[in-house]
Amino acid sequence: MRLGIFGGTFDPIHLGHLALAEQCRDQQSLDEIWFVPAAQPPHKLGTTISAAKARCEMLEFAIAGNSAFRISSIELDRQGPSYTVTTLEQLKTEDDSRELFLLMGADSLQYFPSWRSPQRILELATIVAVNRGDRPLPDLSEMRLACGEIVETRVVTVTMPGIDLSATDIRQRVASKRSIRYFVPRSVEAYIQEHRLYGQSENSV
Repeated sequence: MRLGIFGGTFDPIHLGHLALAEQCRDQQSLDEIWFVPAAQPPHKLGTTISAAKARCEMLEFAIAGNSAFRISSIELDRQGPSYTVTTLEQLKTEDDSRELFLLMGADSLQYFPSWRSPQRILELATIVAVNRGDRPLPDLSEMRLACGEIVETRVVTVTMPGIDLSATDIRQRVASKRSIRYFVPRSVEAYIQEHRLYGQSENSV
């Protein structure tokens, strides 16, 4: 199985996430995409994120109706920071026949050499770097220095229209009582309102 792994806090999941996942599935002929909500991202240690239950329930609403999309609790079930290399090793150990593809924005590649065991990640999975809009293609020189020639065969690029959405901006909009209509699926918007997430008061609509 050609399995796409899409990690993040998804706090909340938004339409940019969903479009990215679908374009990767389509352009790389992936059989499934697994959304992997992080328990505690290593680069956000000390940062408060919403409860796992809320993030997973929003994900369930968002991916409903797409038979290729799944949610994996692999990082939520594990103690400590959610290191990508640990997740990939566990997925490969569970089923060695899986061909793993790690989905990420192309702009994240500049930070990839600082991740835990970057070369091991490339041994375990092909990176699908998503280039949004008219941005230049990623410069892989730093990755080559850190990981060697394996980069040439283990990084592929997917292009998609630019969708300038961020979970941070959505949370700020909710807190300031601004509209997030068409930023997230309607079911996710309703969930946020019902559960008064992101600083809403009881009087918020």
